[in-house]
Amino acid sequence: MKSEIFTYALSMDETVGLAVILLLLGRFIKDCVPLLKRFFIPAPVVGGIIFSFITLIGHELHLFQFTFDTVLKSLLMLVFFTTIGFTASIKMLMRGGISVFVFLLICIVLIFVQNSVGVGLSILFDQNPLMGLATGSVSLIGGHGTSGAFGPELEKAGLTGATTVAIAAATFGLVAGGMIGGPVGKRLLNKYDLHQTQEDVHNQDIVEGKLTKEQLNIDENLLFKASCYIVIAMGLGYYIVIALSKVNFVVPAYLGPMIVAAVIRNFLDFTGREVPLHSTNVIGNISLQFFLAMALMSINLWELSSLAIPLITILLVQTIVMAAFAYFVTFRLMGKDYDAAVIATGHCGFGMGATPNAMANMETFTGANGESAKAFFVVPIVGSLFIDFINSIILGATIGYLQAV
Repeated sequence: MKSEIFTYALSMDETVGLAVILLLLGRFIKDCVPLLKRFFIPAPVVGGIIFSFITLIGHELHLFQFTFDTVLKSLLMLVFFTTIGFTASIKMLMRGGISVFVFLLICIVLIFVQNSVGVGLSILFDQNPLMGLATGSVSLIGGHGTSGAFGPELEKAGLTGATTVAIAAATFGLVAGGMIGGPVGKRLLNKYDLHQTQEDVHNQDIVEGKLTKEQLNIDENLLFKASCYIVIAMGLGYYIVIALSKVNFVVPAYLGPMIVAAVIRNFLDFTGREVPLHSTNVIGNISLQFFLAMALMSINLWELSSLAIPLITILLVQTIVMAAFAYFVTFRLMGKDYDAAVIATGHCGFGMGATPNAMANMETFTGANGESAKAFFVVPIVGSLFIDFINSIILGATIGYLQAV
């Protein structure tokens, strides 16, 4: 007869301390393993997964397990998604021109495609349809941040082990997105005999141009100002979530703060004032690092055992769908020229992983075939400033719909 598993109950201080240790461990390992850098695997993912394997061993040998204080994890999640709201600038979208609008619409269509594929295959495998979201835009377009945030929401909605599934899918997506971008671009290049355009390759990136001054002068005052905006948005956003719940419209806790942040950003834009955007991004990125470390170290890998075949199958199909979507849809709608091929290459990166994957895909491709100012302007704007915001809203509505049917 097996003995009772010894449970280590970590306090808030211990939980944060362990998360920091795992984050530093992940950074150290990532510096030592070039492959992790190549596919932009986040440091907290590396450290967190190592710890999750340790807990898997303890569980399987019936030796030990851990419980964590999640108060700060929830707070850090709210901070991160509030900072995402501050990037949703209508003025910036309008300045980007028709190409940004078209690519944003393409990416929105992809959100529905990924979720439809995931839900359809989940039903085919006789699994909870919510698993389709965990292996759809939650983890693929959303990445690890959205996976860590929506995992608990999917678990509340009835999907056991949703966070574990979403994190595993997001990790798979980072690798897959980096692998398929080059072949897709190369195929388009050869088939259509594409060549670099004669546009000015030194076209200034509006986003970077707006941030350069602040990046060089970031100080305590800017960070304080950014912190105040974030806290105000979080406070007001709380009441939006409460108000929606009163009319039986349940949304994730961070959606209210994210919407308020977007309203504040656009109000300041149209009144001629600026949000200290780089400072809010710094706060958001730090929050995301700690949040991911806490989310990853608490996942239960043994929950994947019964889902192995459905999970792998769905992710392989999603990879094929992404490559086909970039090849047949993104390329054609973006103009069927060299720039469109580069954009399709980048779309594979953040459609399956994250914007850094998209940039890496495009840098590798253009390094061999010539620059594309248009691609390096369009993809980061949509990938960094808009798609996470829109994806979160769509996912919140979709979860509510799947619960209702």
